[in-house]
Amino acid sequence: MLKGKKGIIFGVANDKSIAYAVAKKLRADGALVVASCLNQKAYELVSPSLLSLDIPVQPCNVEDHEQLKEFVRDAAERFGDFDFIVHSIAWAPLEDLHGKVIDSSSSGFSRAMAISCHSFAVIAHLCVPYMRHGGSMVTMSYIGADEAVPHYGLMGPVKAALESLVRYMALELGPQNIRVHAVSPGPIMTRAASGIEEFDLLMKRAIERAPLARLVTTDEVANLTAFLCDDGSSGMTGQTIYVDGGCHAVA
Repeated sequence: MLKGKKGIIFGVANDKSIAYAVAKKLRADGALVVASCLNQKAYELVSPSLLSLDIPVQPCNVEDHEQLKEFVRDAAERFGDFDFIVHSIAWAPLEDLHGKVIDSSSSGFSRAMAISCHSFAVIAHLCVPYMRHGGSMVTMSYIGADEAVPHYGLMGPVKAALESLVRYMALELGPQNIRVHAVSPGPIMTRAASGIEEFDLLMKRAIERAPLARLVTTDEVANLTAFLCDDGSSGMTGQTIYVDGGCHAVA
């Protein structure tokens, strides 16, 4: 049901990232996809694998508003309009991420919020004019938005704000038939996750806690994201949907 649908995947870091798995899945299901990466260094890393899938990719730093506007404008010139937007961007300064939330700097907290949360709203603002027939917007969260997870620190409040943003965006964009969701994967060893201290213990706890007794894969996250971009999810919006082996459901 994705054949002929068109959209953007923001935040491909490498071929192990969730965004890469999502881009690969959507393209395999027939969608036309444009992807973004952070900078030229990332471009040199991800472009060979993405271009081999017929997925154009460009550097786009969401902190650079003019670059972001140009990227969306270029994608719109290529496609005409969009059916889906996938936001897979998260960042916090290591000194704030590795410290206590009460010790976090105002600048670090603000920048983490701007990049990891507010950028989704900015992207929506830029892309909505090209979603004249409705569509889906999906972002990536984590259970640390709802529970206090050791060593997740600053990103917990940021992801909580992101999930709240999803609900308000769903309310505001519903009349335009634009659906908005957060996907909340279990812990996966990606480049972004490598910045979290003792991440191996977090993964171990997830396996012990999950009813499925295992971690999930980026492909499983991509499968859920594809469903949310598909017309089969047309009656759904405003949700945080877990793909975590059932961790969220048990104490």
